[in-house]
Amino acid sequence: MKPFYYALFTTLLATSSAMAGDAEAGKAKAVMCAACHGATGTSVNPMWPNLAGQHELYLAKQIKDFRDGARKDPMMAPLVAGLSDADIANLAAFYAAQ
Repeated sequence: MKPFYYALFTTLLATSSAMAGDAEAGKAKAVMCAACHGATGTSVNPMWPNLAGQHELYLAKQIKDFRDGARKDPMMAPLVAGLSDADIANLAAFYAAQ
């Protein structure tokens, strides 16, 4: 049974580190988000959500959903259309760290 748990643990560890983004790279990419969500993810308008301090996986999922069309928003769609999975992971890491 120990080999099973070892394999499970190493798989989970590898998966979680592969999903982790680079917050510094995300900071550079976040310039395009600052107009609505604020420079550090604290929105300047109550109509737009605060991104600062949200869970990294949650942020990544929401951005991917906008990019892939699962969530619809005419303002977000063009802004996220060109983001790669790495860009999204980096943005999520940056905002989660705020």
